[in-house]
Amino acid sequence: MAGDGVEIRLQPRGGRDQVMGERDGAVLIRISAPPVDGKANAALITFVAKTVGVPKGAVTIVRGETSRNKVIRVAGRAADDVRAALLATA
Repeated sequence: MAGDGVEIRLQPRGGRDQVMGERDGAVLIRISAPPVDGKANAALITFVAKTVGVPKGAVTIVRGETSRNKVIRVAGRAADDVRAALLATA
């Protein structure tokens, strides 16, 4: 885990939006949006917010804006709780 954030491995253009499990310690998430003009990042933020039950504004990408490997943070939630909530849907 990366400090107080959750490590994410993003697969853009992956069909439907879903958590696929874990890969190399990161939560593997497929997003249908393409990795163009920030669309995949926006879709990731929306997906995480909906899954965790917080407003979109509470989710930030703290590292990896242009990479498939990202670190996200959810305001007001512990990283372990966010990770558990995401993996519970896998």
